[in-house]
Amino acid sequence: MKPEPEPVSCDFDPASITVSQAMAHIARTVVPVADTETLDLHSALGRVAAQEVVSTSDVPNHTNSAMDGYAVCGEELPDQGSATFRMIGESFAGSAFQGTVGSGQCVRIMTGAVMPAGTDSVVMQERVDRAGNTITIHAGEQKAANVRYAGEDIQVGDVVIPAGTRLGASHLGLLASLGRPEVTVYRKPRIAFFSNGDELRSMGAPLALGEVYDSNRYTLYAMLHDLGVEQVDLGIVRDDRDAIAKAIQSAAGQADLVITTAGASVGDADYIREILTRLGQVSFWKVAIKPGRPLSFGRLGNSLFFGLPGNPVSVMVTFQVFLEPAIKQLSGERFDVPTVLKMRTLTALKKRSGRMEYQRGVMSLNENGETVVRSSGEQGSGILRSMSQANCFIILPDESEGVSAGEWVEVQPFTQ
Repeated sequence: MKPEPEPVSCDFDPASITVSQAMAHIARTVVPVADTETLDLHSALGRVAAQEVVSTSDVPNHTNSAMDGYAVCGEELPDQGSATFRMIGESFAGSAFQGTVGSGQCVRIMTGAVMPAGTDSVVMQERVDRAGNTITIHAGEQKAANVRYAGEDIQVGDVVIPAGTRLGASHLGLLASLGRPEVTVYRKPRIAFFSNGDELRSMGAPLALGEVYDSNRYTLYAMLHDLGVEQVDLGIVRDDRDAIAKAIQSAAGQADLVITTAGASVGDADYIREILTRLGQVSFWKVAIKPGRPLSFGRLGNSLFFGLPGNPVSVMVTFQVFLEPAIKQLSGERFDVPTVLKMRTLTALKKRSGRMEYQRGVMSLNENGETVVRSSGEQGSGILRSMSQANCFIILPDESEGVSAGEWVEVQPFTQ
């Protein structure tokens, strides 16, 4: 294992590490779940393939027509003028022509039908003149045109789905085309989470002065749902050392990964770091990112742990930047670099150097058909409205001191 990166001073805080250092450490630490199960194709949608799938047949399994038209021998197509052919039968998908096509003959053929013996080319029906059972083909048609060959898509022995692939619609269709009714996948990771804070109240409860509704658990539920994991919602835990320790131990005992929100800062009533240090191992607890600097990561026995900030937007930013890749890796999914695009910003963006910022933005097309981006509004870490109106992050690097309207910026589209 490579040595851990040395923490660097960021944002005037020597305890912070960079975003790239945090990502690298998380990637080295996460070990995919090992358990697997075999599911039918309907149940396997969205799951991660645990084994590579190797084809045991050719696709297509027979040479067939790519068009509705007429199957002929390509050597008899005219180089100039025209040629006539006598139609001796028809070939349909699932009902092949049984004879052999001789000189001067053709077969009416439909898309997907087996190419008759003696033919190697299909002339589209729109390009043929027909009178009864006789057709006329004019010069300009190509030999071997409009034919799909056996094994053209997939050949026996091809790896069609690598291990670590999250199975989508195209993968299910591919498996079905091979006649594979089942596929082996990794089990769903089990993820437990709770919110921490005496000020938090559940939906429907009356709010006293200083109290707020717990929105973070609903945000986490939605983001975890999109990743197809098994969720364990442990509710709200009050600001009490024993209660938090009990909740963390309970979560670690039943989950592969534990997520908390709030309680990871440096206030007098923030106990997460203290408890984690006592019960497990804390790898880092501050990252030079805005929003979301008080982010902790570590281990609790066999479980991973993420302590997220309490501000709602910080939760969403840190989840997409750090947790989503970690959960995909935990699920057995192959690493996929996030899509980052470059485009011009329509609005000036303020920033201080020292932290990487993920500002909320809106991508759109301008009047010239170019993709551009603008700020979605106020960037405070507690302002959910600008997050709900955004469809991307505008990424400003550590050293940036802001950009002017019209400058190029890096943009990461939302995955959820």
